[in-house]
Amino acid sequence: MRIQEHPVLEFEPRRKVLFTCDGREVEGYEGEPIAAALHAAGIKVLRRSIRLHRPRGFFCANGKCASCLMVVDGEPNVMTCVTPLREGMIVETQRDKGVVQHD
Repeated sequence: MRIQEHPVLEFEPRRKVLFTCDGREVEGYEGEPIAAALHAAGIKVLRRSIRLHRPRGFFCANGKCASCLMVVDGEPNVMTCVTPLREGMIVETQRDKGVVQHD
């Protein structure tokens, strides 16, 4: 679920990397936003709203809305829409204001 060809834009080839999301191994491209790799892998819900627990996903893609906050390598409140993916990252769903969710 990625744009492979575009009539105007050119996409440079990137190295495929593996990382984990909530214990599941996921594949993405080095340097792409974590949220984009998750979305391409079919993971659409990145967190839940604090008060009503509504699903939140890849929304603004520029670090302004907080819908994509997740715990990355143990650090809570990481904006995954603007954080580049690296090999071996550990990404976890975040609960409330920074507690790791273990379902």
